[in-house]
Amino acid sequence: MGARGRPRSFDKDAALEAAMLVFWDHGFEATSVDDLARAMGIHPSSLYATFGDKEALFMAALDRYEENRLTYAVSLLQAPIPARLAFQRLFEAATHELTRKDQPAGCMLTLALPNCSPAMEPLRAKLNKRRTEMLNAFATRIRAAIRAKELPPSTDATALARFLVATLYGMSLFARTGASRHDLMQVGEMALKAWPGAKGHNAHPKSHVSAGGQAR
Repeated sequence: MGARGRPRSFDKDAALEAAMLVFWDHGFEATSVDDLARAMGIHPSSLYATFGDKEALFMAALDRYEENRLTYAVSLLQAPIPARLAFQRLFEAATHELTRKDQPAGCMLTLALPNCSPAMEPLRAKLNKRRTEMLNAFATRIRAAIRAKELPPSTDATALARFLVATLYGMSLFARTGASRHDLMQVGEMALKAWPGAKGHNAHPKSHVSAGGQAR
């Protein structure tokens, strides 16, 4: 017979996945500790003991999201292909990821804390830092394209990166409203028509992208 009072064990990885999905679906402020504990299948006291407070759990869930759901973006930005094709494939992969039926629609980084009370400003600053990291990754890829003469030397890398990130964020919000993959890809295709110096918008054949962002 087991010892009395022994804490009930649970799968920490599965619990964190469950918490991530709740935050992703409902946002930080609309999610209560009770909501999280229920989804994770644990008592609130176990939640605090294992993960810390709600904000610490949220940041851990966001880490998990970035490590497991955004890898396609990282791999495509680093792929040894022309930059415009890399962003085309990134948008194609995003249309799949943002509309998957086995997870909430849209992007957690975009949707988890779009608006917040003044008390939540420190947390929003942390999320803005993560968003800035994405912007910097886009700008870095664009600067490499300028050095490779894929883009005119006059291209404003930061401005173009902001435009492409804003497009991706817009696709995320559009997906949350129920937009189809076809509708989302039209948004991405229109954005790429603004690619500086592009003369033929169909210069690269359409690729089919798997859930992991790999072109087939």
